[in-house]
Amino acid sequence: QDTFYVTPEILMRTQTSPMQARTLETHDFSKGPLKMVSPGKVYRRDTDDATHSHQFHQVEGLVIGKHITMADLKGTLEVVAQDLFGDELEVRLRPSYFPFTEPSVEADITCFNCHGKGCAVCKYTGWIEVLGAGMTHPNVLKMAGVDPEEYGGF
Repeated sequence: QDTFYVTPEILMRTQTSPMQARTLETHDFSKGPLKMVSPGKVYRRDTDDATHSHQFHQVEGLVIGKHITMADLKGTLEVVAQDLFGDELEVRLRPSYFPFTEPSVEADITCFNCHGKGCAVCKYTGWIEVLGAGMTHPNVLKMAGVDPEEYGGF
């Protein structure tokens, strides 16, 4: 991923996900499921337009426990999106690919500007992509020393 380098050895943070790995490796599951949020400002070499910026705030969440399903992920995304952007919007999930989740989805919300009718902000689709998500890949759990036969999450 292209990044902004301050020096050849120092770069601006491109994502907040390293906190997830660190927390997953140290969590004591005998005390219950892992539920965490990792917010932060990130920087990426991106062309600024109506829906992209080279600098933005990213919020990553991780829930790992027993019997966590895609339905839990969808419900969580809907509650968070409606709390942040308003109850009147709709949320849709589209299949996608991310290397650390399986299955993976892109989450879109109804355009805040045109309310789904189509405009320049949403590229005349009525939708704005707001995040990527998915179920935590079993290999991620294995690498953190967590048994994917017993635990799963998003």
